[in-house]
Amino acid sequence: MEQPQRTGPRPLVPAAMRSLAVAILAVCAAVTALLGALVAGQARAGPVDSWVDARIRGGLGGQWRGLEDLARVGDVMLVAVMTSVLVLACLVTRRWRGAVLAAVAVPGAAGVVELVLKPLVGRTLMGALSFPSGTETRVFAVAAVFAVLMADPVRPRIPAAVRLALAVAVLLAAVAVAVALVGLDQHYFTDTVGGAAVGTAVALATALVLDRAVPPHSGQT
Repeated sequence: MEQPQRTGPRPLVPAAMRSLAVAILAVCAAVTALLGALVAGQARAGPVDSWVDARIRGGLGGQWRGLEDLARVGDVMLVAVMTSVLVLACLVTRRWRGAVLAAVAVPGAAGVVELVLKPLVGRTLMGALSFPSGTETRVFAVAAVFAVLMADPVRPRIPAAVRLALAVAVLLAAVAVAVALVGLDQHYFTDTVGGAAVGTAVALATALVLDRAVPPHSGQT
């Protein structure tokens, strides 16, 4: 009797999007390295920071309460809750690699920033290491993981346009956190760009590694 054909697990990054994911990863790594080299050892705003930061702060009109609420989205505990929700959603839908992606990429990105990049670059703001922004790294890691999971979800089969809109909305929310951090003078503009690049890069790198590491006929998703 002929055995039913088994199909491989659905990858986290669909084949059609793999080249784009690799390109984004490479750009994020290059941006992080370039900015890190430019701001290494500095304790002041550079020319780009001075220009962008002044316009962000001037355009926000002193909306301190709203900015503080936005910045708190990147707090460690709230990010941990959001990560746990993603992990749980993947477990419920039996998307095991998705659960591993969320559980590894978000704390992994935070660890790379706090333990490696900040001490290595040595940029400070008011005496504290600031590049890359740990807050922005966390929120962009969560946003990037969410975007990867939306690329090809197991179930329910959400229409592509809706999935794209959701991913864009989450990424825009992460950008709003960066604006709040600059507006509150908690980070320079380039700190937030570096954090966004690291969070995105770690999430994409983790997804690509998981896609290669899982056997093609493991029966997992």
